[in-house]
Amino acid sequence: MVSKTVAIKNPTGLHLRPAGNLCKEAVKYKCRVTFNYRNNVTNAKSVLSVLAACVKEGDEVELCCEGDDENEALANISALIESGLGE
Repeated sequence: MVSKTVAIKNPTGLHLRPAGNLCKEAVKYKCRVTFNYRNNVTNAKSVLSVLAACVKEGDEVELCCEGDDENEALANISALIESGLGE
């Protein structure tokens, strides 16, 4: 398992569009992709789970990847989050 703490830069947090972009990227990988936020583990491959986490701008999440392509997944997903998730 590999993990990295990343800050959410989107002014509106993880609302529907950035949550969808995060999930689209996460489902490309075979590994399990989750993030920890406020002592809850969220499935990053589920839009509803990401929305339910209620992550706001400036919040930090610990992105965790576990499986065959975990290093590639962590690098690409964390880069997407750090770039603002397409917004």
